[in-house]
Amino acid sequence: LRLSALLSNCQPYSQSVSPTLRLSALLSDCHFASQKIFILISSVMTWAMSKPADPNDPEIPLTEDDYRRKRHHPNFKEHANAEKMVLKLGKTKKSKLSSYVVAAGVQYGMGENLLHYFFKTSWLGEFAKVPVFGPGTNIIPTIHVNDLAGVIQNVIDHKPKIHYFLAMDDSNNTFEDIVKIISFVLGPGKIKKVPKEEAYLTKVLTNADVDYLSVNLRIEPIFLKETFNLHWVSEAGIIDNINRVVEEYKLLRLLLPIRICLLGPPAVGKSSVAEKLCQHYKLHHINLKEVIDEKMKCLPLVAVNGTEQEGESEEALSNAQDQLDSLKDSMEQNGGRLSDGLVYRIMRDKLNSTPCRNHGFVLDGFPKSYDQAKEIFYDEQDDPRSKMPAFNKKIIPEFIFSLEASDDFLKERVQNLPESVAEKMRYSKDEYLTRLKKFRKANVEDETVLNYFDELEIHPEHIGKDEIMLVGRPRNYGPTPEEREEMERKSVEETAQRLVLETAEWNRREAETAAKMATQLEEWNRHVTEVKRQEHELLEARSAPLRNYLMNYVMPSLAEGMMECCKAKPDDPVDFLLIGTAAE
Repeated sequence: LRLSALLSNCQPYSQSVSPTLRLSALLSDCHFASQKIFILISSVMTWAMSKPADPNDPEIPLTEDDYRRKRHHPNFKEHANAEKMVLKLGKTKKSKLSSYVVAAGVQYGMGENLLHYFFKTSWLGEFAKVPVFGPGTNIIPTIHVNDLAGVIQNVIDHKPKIHYFLAMDDSNNTFEDIVKIISFVLGPGKIKKVPKEEAYLTKVLTNADVDYLSVNLRIEPIFLKETFNLHWVSEAGIIDNINRVVEEYKLLRLLLPIRICLLGPPAVGKSSVAEKLCQHYKLHHINLKEVIDEKMKCLPLVAVNGTEQEGESEEALSNAQDQLDSLKDSMEQNGGRLSDGLVYRIMRDKLNSTPCRNHGFVLDGFPKSYDQAKEIFYDEQDDPRSKMPAFNKKIIPEFIFSLEASDDFLKERVQNLPESVAEKMRYSKDEYLTRLKKFRKANVEDETVLNYFDELEIHPEHIGKDEIMLVGRPRNYGPTPEEREEMERKSVEETAQRLVLETAEWNRREAETAAKMATQLEEWNRHVTEVKRQEHELLEARSAPLRNYLMNYVMPSLAEGMMECCKAKPDDPVDFLLIGTAAE
């Protein structure tokens, strides 16, 4: 607020002027009624090229006492000049301006900024290993953004005599260690060192970002610890507080998992609905058979080839071999089937896997009973004093949908399935009727899987065959650039296809209209001809009596008069005929 007021009282300067000159003009030309505090949040990159405090012992950190020996990174010259200028103005204009410089380490927390690339890459899980650009042995000074805010607030509140502060935590973590812990908690758990130049190919990291990630400084903020009594959020650094940082990242970026459980009778369409939900929300489709098959294929590969895989610990390989042996023993003892205990364990491992924890999942028709639900979602760390059943909040579904349909509808649907699909789904007539009867019987008991969720205050929604399920907006990064490009391509194709269809429809309608108009015109002409014929016949019929009268009574007299007129050749034939007619 103070900085905002300071800027509002000053005239803006041309953008063509360097930031340092603009800041100098801003502070030197402003006239304040009382002294103002100006805090410049600078960067630890103004120390990036500084030599160790003791060349013989690089473990000794740099401190504020080494201020005159500090050397800035070539790309951060403006930052160094701004620091000097702010400190100088604070000395020359003490009555009007109290200036401070806080050189902050690489900031993390609250959704991430510079480290966002590594958080996002880990969360998405698109790569088997998260890249580390360069050797990764460089020490990066870091500070949580809330701790940096605490430093600035302390400067405002206490107005210390010291005007230059270093602000970073006590971690001294290497770049490799930071990426490794992010990958372990949020992603595949593995890293891969790649040439530093590949950082520029990400199209996400800027040149400044790469400079920050390449800094190598062992530095300690002595003045900070001696001057202030901070309530640290992450004094030990990002590695020791990674769980909190990851939760902040997920919450601020709205990357919250969506966990859905679909229940209902066989052939009601659970798998089809699950696939559509997974596609729309980018979730993982959890089908019991597929999960077991995946485990059966994965464990032998890990147990046999695990020693060749980089980063696989001996403990992980030993656990994989033990699980494989347990699966084999269980199948031998149960006629090729796994025991319920192993099935529950495999399902819990899947739900607790990093992709499911990050993105969420859709449980397809499982669990089927109250007891199965208790075994799958049981939490060993539950409070024994709680009246509610123990459950693991990290894997329990938040949306329960029970798909419903009548038996007649289901039977008709199964009968209309292609034979190959029915065989694959084990929907032969007798087998399906047995499964449907078993399902109906299991869901009229007192303890059903729906009762289990009801007891946990996660109330199932009953969905009919024509109803729609709503679980809110997706909680992910949205489509990738490749997916957006594919969507745009499909949109263009659909638009072009729609235009072709609309043009064809328009042409069809035009042709139909022209044909209709031609038919109507032909019909009109035919009608006009018929009307004229009828009028002619009518006129002919009406003129017959008059014609007969003229022929019988008028024409003979007229013919005789004309002949007499021709013989007499009078001067006025008309008068001659009229006189003759009158005489008669």
